[in-house]
Amino acid sequence: MAQRRSYQFGSGLFILLGFAALAYLATQTTSVANFRQGDSYALKARFNNVGQLKLRAPVKVAGVRIGSVESVEVDPARLDAKVTLSIDKRYHEIPDDSSAAIFTSGLLGDQYVGIQPGGSPEMFKDGDEFVLTQSSMQLEDLIGKFLVNGSPSQKPADGAAADDHAGEPAAKPSPSKP
Repeated sequence: MAQRRSYQFGSGLFILLGFAALAYLATQTTSVANFRQGDSYALKARFNNVGQLKLRAPVKVAGVRIGSVESVEVDPARLDAKVTLSIDKRYHEIPDDSSAAIFTSGLLGDQYVGIQPGGSPEMFKDGDEFVLTQSSMQLEDLIGKFLVNGSPSQKPADGAAADDHAGEPAAKPSPSKP
């Protein structure tokens, strides 16, 4: 009987450690644990389409995470999405002519906000808004455009008729009678 109890205890401990390992992996592979948020300031950006942008999505400059998405709201007056970004104070020197765009990590990965620095000597301050933004590219829209327009190797229907006589000499005009 004591041996059976030790097997039960060992099995339970093994399952408990397995769940702990899964929880650890889940927090380390998502954006929950990959960024330490200290003192920060807010920047705003407006987009026509934010796609699947989520709260706490990364904000990156040159591929390095500098902040996170704090809120995503619809502006009822302008009918666009207003995104508030929380930027770490260590990165306070972002030029005010920089642009913000929504990108996707990989083909089907999570979305994030990428900032392309500008060249202005003036820097963003707390509460400022991006003037230049680029909305999310939707995979469905890209597939639809490709299917409607066809592949680049296809020739237009009216160009096919012109190619049929490409090797023949041009017809000579008949001499006109005076």
